[in-house]
Amino acid sequence: MPVIGVPINASFDGMDALLAIVQMPPGIPVATVAVNGAMNAAILAVQILAVGDTEIAERLTTYKESLKTKIVEADAKLGTIKYTYKTN
Repeated sequence: MPVIGVPINASFDGMDALLAIVQMPPGIPVATVAVNGAMNAAILAVQILAVGDTEIAERLTTYKESLKTKIVEADAKLGTIKYTYKTN
């Protein structure tokens, strides 16, 4: 059974949790995501499931395409922002 470790930022900026996850003994592999990376852990879990399920794979592809669209739209909006700079 795959194990996905999600370090939580409770103390030491989550570094203590991160180190605890990555120091698993041999024979116990753990995929580790970023501190407070529950969303990425969920996506990783779905990617694992999608290997054996075409419906899940298709839905994951659709979801990732929607993320791409949101990023492209956000980038376009950022390009329209104008700033007035003062040098004195």
